[in-house]
Amino acid sequence: MPAQPQYYADYLALENILQAQHPVSYQPGNDPAHDEMLFIIIHQAYELWFKQILHEVASVAGILEQPAINDNSPELQTIVHRLQRVNTIMKVLVQQMDIMETMTPMDFLDFRDLLRPASGFQSWQFKVLEARLGLPFEQRHGQHYYTSALRPEYVAMVKDAENKPTLLQLLNNWLERIPFFEQASLWQDMTAPTDAMAAPAGKFWEAYRQLLVQSLSEAEQGNLQVFDNVMGFEDSLSLNRLLSPKASRAALFIMLYRGYPLLQLPFQVMNAVLELDEQLSSWRYRHMNMVHRMIGSRIGTGGSTGKDYLKGAADKHYIFKDFAQLTSFLIERKHLPILPKSVEQRLRFGE
Repeated sequence: MPAQPQYYADYLALENILQAQHPVSYQPGNDPAHDEMLFIIIHQAYELWFKQILHEVASVAGILEQPAINDNSPELQTIVHRLQRVNTIMKVLVQQMDIMETMTPMDFLDFRDLLRPASGFQSWQFKVLEARLGLPFEQRHGQHYYTSALRPEYVAMVKDAENKPTLLQLLNNWLERIPFFEQASLWQDMTAPTDAMAAPAGKFWEAYRQLLVQSLSEAEQGNLQVFDNVMGFEDSLSLNRLLSPKASRAALFIMLYRGYPLLQLPFQVMNAVLELDEQLSSWRYRHMNMVHRMIGSRIGTGGSTGKDYLKGAADKHYIFKDFAQLTSFLIERKHLPILPKSVEQRLRFGE
């Protein structure tokens, strides 16, 4: 029996989508505000893009949740591709502010009071996204009211997302599984001072640490103690990091030797999440500046402090900052320790 034909409008459910805009100012008893339609459509577009981003992040998390990932399989490339798609979508979300800003503050005032207490602060999808990426409740700005304006079913969705493995946790687990640091035989030809750190790759890190010391200026000497803590060589500082020392060592090694075939895709994965943090920051700051332009220092329609809340979140909500901090420990490529042949061979495909 032939399949039923698909029609464009039916496939996209356009009847539902195009009938989903209901400006409050056009209801009886109110003065119609022309720009309210623009305001609604832009925010609906944001929520659709948030849905797509969550779809991509969930797929990446599903791959990373596997007990093992074959570096010769398409899986890492799929992760990179989908994270890059998320970053491209985030760029579109930033650019959409240009459309929003064709509405003047006076245009917004025509209908602003009709919105209360509705607010972009009530976007449960964005809160779920932050949680799925790895923003812990303890590090949220405005913890006491970030779900206070949500319906109970949406609060439950956010809490459920907070209880699932985050993208940051899954990346940490994946980095910890990188095998060559645990195989002492690969590093037996590594030359380093006799007081090298604990095997198996301790000789490499001792040699690298000495080169890092030589690269630091007098004002940067404090970086050395942070390096020892981040890498797990000392426990004297409380760094409040979500990336473990073992994962941090693997991530830094990947950054340093990303030119080797086996490390190219892992480096692209880390680069993609660093770009994601950057794009999220750009979106938050662009949103903050737009809000300041529209309402100045007034309270947001959802009851938040408006610009001040958005600035606090923008300054604090860097999810992958542990990866970014590792760049403090890079040295020039020409000074990198020469790897043992056995390690080099492991870093090349097909050998």
